[in-house]
Amino acid sequence: MVLNAKLLRNLSDEEAKILRKERRHNPAYIILEDVLDTYNIGGFFRLADAIAAEKIYLCGTSALPPNHRIVKASVGAYKLVDWEHCETAIEAIAKLKVKQVKVIAVEQNKNSKDYRKISKALPMAFLFGHESNGVKAETLKLVDAICEVPMYGFNKSLNVMVAAGIVLYEFISQFPARSEA
Repeated sequence: MVLNAKLLRNLSDEEAKILRKERRHNPAYIILEDVLDTYNIGGFFRLADAIAAEKIYLCGTSALPPNHRIVKASVGAYKLVDWEHCETAIEAIAKLKVKQVKVIAVEQNKNSKDYRKISKALPMAFLFGHESNGVKAETLKLVDAICEVPMYGFNKSLNVMVAAGIVLYEFISQFPARSEA
C-alpha cells in the first residue's frame, strides 16, 4: 500500500498501528545522536519508512515525536516507523550489539571509508550525529566501521539527511530481494 501525503497525515493512531504490524521490515536501523533539527528528524522518519527500516533510535538531545515540526516534516511517517528514545547513542548501540547488529557511523573522520566500499551485511545500523559536531568521539570507538560520502567540490559536507539518503539507499539496493518484496 502506498499512501500520499494527505492520507499519511490523516492516519489515525489505530490505522497506523495496524499498518506498522503489516509492514515488511528490512533489518536496518537508524541511530540519531544529538540531531537537533526537527525537520531533519522528521526527514529521517520518512527515509526510515521509505527503506522499510526496522527502527529509529533517537538519542541524547534529539527531539521526540509528537513535536509539531517532526510531525510536519515526517508527513505522518513518524506513526509508521518504530522508534525508541535512548539517553545516549552508546545505550542504543549496546542494545543492537546484543542482537548482533553491525553499526556503521556515517561521519567525516580520518578512519572513514567511502560509503560504497563498506561491507554490506544484514542486520546493520547506521549512526548519524549532530549537524555541526558530528558523532561523539566516545561513540565512534564502539562502531564497527566509519564511512562518509566523498566531497568533490569546495563544500566540506552535506546535510545529514542528504548524506543519510545517499548511504541508506546504497545499502538497501544491495539486497534487491528485500527492497523489492
